[in-house]
Amino acid sequence: MSLKVYNSLTREKVPFTPINAPYVGMYVCGPTVSGESHLGHARPFITFDVVFRYLTHLGYKVRYVRNITDAGHFEEEGREAEDKISSKAVLEKLEPMELVQKYTNLYHWAMDRFNNLRPSIEPTATGHIVEQIEMIKKIITDGYAYEANGSVYFDVEKYNTDFSQKGQPYGILSGRVLEDQIDSTRELDNQEEKRNKSDFALWKKAPPEHIMRWQSPWGEGFPGWHIECSAMSTKYLGEEFDIHGGGMDLQFPHHECEIAQSTVCNHKMPARYWLHNNMITINGKKMGKSYNNVIKLSELFTGTHPMLTQAYHPMTIRFFILQSHYRGTLDFSNEALQASEKALKRLWEAYQWFSKQEALGADVAGNADLDNKTRQLAEEFDVFMNDDLNTAKVLANMFELSSVINSIKDKHIPANALGRETVAYIQKQMHAYLEEIFGLQSEQAADNGKLEGVLQLLIDIRKEAKGRKDFMTSDKIRNELATLGIQLKDEKDGGMSYSIN
Repeated sequence: MSLKVYNSLTREKVPFTPINAPYVGMYVCGPTVSGESHLGHARPFITFDVVFRYLTHLGYKVRYVRNITDAGHFEEEGREAEDKISSKAVLEKLEPMELVQKYTNLYHWAMDRFNNLRPSIEPTATGHIVEQIEMIKKIITDGYAYEANGSVYFDVEKYNTDFSQKGQPYGILSGRVLEDQIDSTRELDNQEEKRNKSDFALWKKAPPEHIMRWQSPWGEGFPGWHIECSAMSTKYLGEEFDIHGGGMDLQFPHHECEIAQSTVCNHKMPARYWLHNNMITINGKKMGKSYNNVIKLSELFTGTHPMLTQAYHPMTIRFFILQSHYRGTLDFSNEALQASEKALKRLWEAYQWFSKQEALGADVAGNADLDNKTRQLAEEFDVFMNDDLNTAKVLANMFELSSVINSIKDKHIPANALGRETVAYIQKQMHAYLEEIFGLQSEQAADNGKLEGVLQLLIDIRKEAKGRKDFMTSDKIRNELATLGIQLKDEKDGGMSYSIN
């Protein structure tokens, strides 16, 4: 059975056929590093880590590109236009790129705790200003964008008129009708500059107080949110690539705008398959600052958020997310995470015991029905993953297998009930899926790498402190670590190393 995925563009489950097999190009929208990552960010990055792992498991050579938004992320819907990096930098009294580095480090730290693989390429918006400007110039030349008072806007109505005739209207991904979008668009700052309410910014003129700004043919300013992903996906994956992923909340306006921009520039749909994970709710409510229910990842790991009754291990959170299909809703609660914690412990203990049984099983199975049943449960791992990456069903089968394993362990079922070939096959499948594809680890194995991650984070924080001449903080980190037997050493090239006594 070949892999099938649900394509948000066609709204159906379709066979996955790469453009240039065995190579696969996948672009996933990364974080805006204006603050610490929270629980809502965990789901897309864990989801697409599993997609990356599974495609690799199937033998594909995957180029996984996930960007860092470190400039120009301003909203077009629901609030006044703002650059989140600049705004937060002012609040925290940091240089914008100092703030970007701080939250990028925290993001990487959290992703490492989740055992997420690093992407093949992790480009930044600020590192690709030239590419964004060139793309905007081309869109203007082709007649689908216009300059107004130093800002540049994409002409959505013109695009919709021309491309609707080609079967590719604006709204093709989200299913939104342009007329309805115009009626529901809120009045925002500089709305009078636009020809139409639905037009979105490709480039914004920087007001005098704006910190992050670049020279452009239209004056000093900063890029829009949507153009960065079009520029970077095109540069690293080509004009047409295989998979574009992200959270369901990005379908509109972000991915819809990407499609329009890239189609004008490259004369083709940027990605063949659009994959979107659903959101995480908390006690039935959407997670958001207005509900005061945003839980930072560091708060989850330490249990310091008021809504939490305990700390949760990153593997528990990863397992909790994989217990639901990526397109289904997932409601967070303390009770749900506590249940996941217990379930993962039971499953992992059964797996660890079973994986060490080299002499288990018989030449001929003592119970043919049980042998066939357990083998089928393990074979269905592939069937379920090939059916739109259904991790939930794979885990359900694993729990059925773990019941049989525990019964053999407790001698309620004879050790020769299964054949040796079946035992070896189940061991192989459980290892491949639990560790290699799902990226789960025992808590002990995960914690062995924790010290190195924490030390690197402290080194980065100390380096930042020294850079802004905050020697009190820098010395405190060094001295406190020294009392724990960890010696920091400043290298000649400006780097730092450590040794543990």
